[in-house]
Amino acid sequence: MELVAGCYEQILFGFAARPGEPWTVTPDFTHHAHTASLSAVAVNSKYVVTGSRDESIQIYDMRKKVEHGALLQHNGTITCLEFYGTAHLLSGAEDGLICIWNTKRWECLKSIKAHKGHVTSLSIHPSGKLALSVGTDKTLRTWNLVEGRSAFIKNLKQNAHIIKWSPDGEKYVTVITNKVDIYKLDTASITGTITIEKRISSIRFITDSVLAIAGDDEIIRFYSCDSQKCLCEFKAHENRIKDIYSFEREGQHVIVTASSDGYIKVWNLDLNKINNVPSLLCEVSTKARLTCLAVWLDQASEMKENCGKAATSTEANESEKPSAVKKKKVCGMNKSGKLTKQRRRIVPAKRKLEAPLQKKKKKQNSSE
Repeated sequence: MELVAGCYEQILFGFAARPGEPWTVTPDFTHHAHTASLSAVAVNSKYVVTGSRDESIQIYDMRKKVEHGALLQHNGTITCLEFYGTAHLLSGAEDGLICIWNTKRWECLKSIKAHKGHVTSLSIHPSGKLALSVGTDKTLRTWNLVEGRSAFIKNLKQNAHIIKWSPDGEKYVTVITNKVDIYKLDTASITGTITIEKRISSIRFITDSVLAIAGDDEIIRFYSCDSQKCLCEFKAHENRIKDIYSFEREGQHVIVTASSDGYIKVWNLDLNKINNVPSLLCEVSTKARLTCLAVWLDQASEMKENCGKAATSTEANESEKPSAVKKKKVCGMNKSGKLTKQRRRIVPAKRKLEAPLQKKKKKQNSSE
């Protein structure tokens, strides 16, 4: 199991986490593939992908621990990334595009002009047949992934910045500033609203009816989607929480949180005692301003949301020439550690992820 987190300082951190009594977290790698702050991260059973303000998507093969390449289709900050199974990745960016990628050859199967403004968030239905997206044009759009076209457009009163399907695919939620609207799929109508004091930065479905919400404060809250009542809230960090991740492993429900205070924390949640504060399993300090988070699990413990068959979206378009193979100038590190301009193709020569310099960090800590 690997905790992966991006930050404003352009670094991707990897921490090996091992369940036990107690859990242990050890630094595994740091990687400097981007030339601007990281804005999004996604995982499947083989890869970790990161998006950045430098307009690129970087791919990492986690089994081999090597950099696998870069996707350069977008012109604008990458705002959202989501895998469906092992065969497809969807990406959204400030250029208003949603791109559908084949992850076997890393071809761009289809590039959709999704929103007139930025794409702020997207979510794939558990069936892989539909996706939802929201943008700065005050619209919520439904996409038919089988045919690769728009299926429905709903106008919103304000710009939504998060959208998420429930695990069973029967409901979805949108986030507008500090408000969560809960929609029922069959009617596409709002069935309830949750409002907190601060702007919401991340949400996660713990179950089909329990939602974890993190905002621009130190508190994590669990809400019932049915009653819209707060089931539990607790102080998780010393600064605002930027991202929440959750998964189930060997019957244990685990929540992982990342904060601007630099800490990644792992929590154990007892669903039978949802009103109780989760217990802290372990924590690690990155000494960076974290922005995004994911957990890479080995194939044997793949997450439930990634277990379905790969999406069959836009299979007919696979014969198109992959536009992502174009060359583009990006900055990279030479052997002396200086930034140099270079040309990188979609799948460059593989580069190993760097082991963290623990000794140097310890010396710096002691001198502080």
